[in-house]
Parts: sequence; C-alpha cells; structure tokens
Amino acid sequence: MIDLRPFSTLGGADHGWLNAKHHFSFAGYYDPDRTQWGNLRVWNDDTIQPGTGFPPHPHRDMEIITYVRKGAITHEDNLGNRGRTEAGDVQVMSAGTGIAHSEYNREDQETQIFQIWILPTRTGEAAGWGAKPFPKGERSGRFITLASGFAEDGDALPIRTDARVIGATLRAGESAEYRLGTDRRGYLVPATGAVEIDGIRVNARDGAAIKDVETLTVTAIEDSEIVLVDAA
Repeated sequence: MIDLRPFSTLGGADHGWLNAKHHFSFAGYYDPDRTQWGNLRVWNDDTIQPGTGFPPHPHRDMEIITYVRKGAITHEDNLGNRGRTEAGDVQVMSAGTGIAHSEYNREDQETQIFQIWILPTRTGEAAGWGAKPFPKGERSGRFITLASGFAEDGDALPIRTDARVIGATLRAGESAEYRLGTDRRGYLVPATGAVEIDGIRVNARDGAAIKDVETLTVTAIEDSEIVLVDAA
C-alpha cells in the first residue's frame, strides 16, 4: 500500500523567519489521520531565513534527526556540543533524559531541512548528539543507511529506536531497491526530483506512506535525492 501525501496537502505555518510544513500533526496543525506512521512521529519540512533559527529549548525521550537539504544548520546544546551540518549531511540528537538545544541558520542564504522525530524504544539514557557527512556520490544509485538503531549498521549515526533513516541519489531512469518487509512501515520523501513507486509518482517534498511491501522499488523520473524512514 502506498498512500501519497502531496506537498500541497501538508499542514504548516509561515512565521516569516521560518516557513514550516508538517507531514504529521505538529504544533498548531492537527489531522487525526496524520498523527504518526509507526514510531515515526514528526517529519517537518523547514525553510529557515539567514541569521535566524530556533532559540534554546528543551526535549526529552525523542530521537531527532536533521537532514540538511540546502545551506547549513548550526547546533549548540547544554552538554557543550556545537557543530555545523551542511547540505546532504545528517545530525542526530538523542534527547534521552533531557537536553536543551538551539538550531540556527548562520549562513547568508536560506537553509532548508527535513526534521524527523522518531519515538525511542530505549529510554532512561543520557542525551547525546552527533553529525556525519554523507557525500552524495557514496549513495549514487542505491540506498545508504544514514542513521540506525540496529547494531549491524555500524557506519551509520546511532539512534535509540527500532528504525533506520536512509538516503539515495538516483539519476533519471535509475532504480533502487530496499527490503522493507511486510511487518514494517516506510515513509519516503524526495528532497529533489520526482520518483515512481508502484506506478505512483511522488514529486519533490511529497510524502509516500508505505506498508505491506516486502521489497520497495523506487525509480527516478528525474534526477532525485531521496530520504526514507524504515519504521517499526
């Protein structure tokens, strides 16, 4: 089953400094049919203006993954972590028993991010943060695991949940497969381009909620950059 969620149907708000679109219920947007997808709770599509950002605020008991689509985001937290994550790269914050952080666009251009929240399956641990570059060439034509809660994904950023965050870049006409499994759920969003899944076209920033699919086959209609969450 593929449930297409076109970008035009997403909730959200334009705050001036932040234009946010929500794939799932978030803040002032509530849709009883779009509260979460398995343990995937939030997928926000945020455009942040230069010199602005999210001031310090707390979280706990959530795995928060930021995929930078354009520009860069600068992270600071009360544990002393500080880092700048650029387009195509990923940062992970395990909120654990509690953390306060800020995320700012300190660039001279707008920054665009996917902010993905996944409910943890391990709790009671101290908070943590990490970031890692993922050069696009390394995932050309195939899916690469970016963040994972599974021990066998040793090269990925660790998260404390039964899930994976996966990325791929495909040229027009290329296909890539991912073994999802009929007991799992997938949520796929093209950051750029357009793809086809089981005869359904998914354009840039559309969401595709996927279940009851053993092996997912994605074919690029245009040159595309794809992010996929494999959720419990």
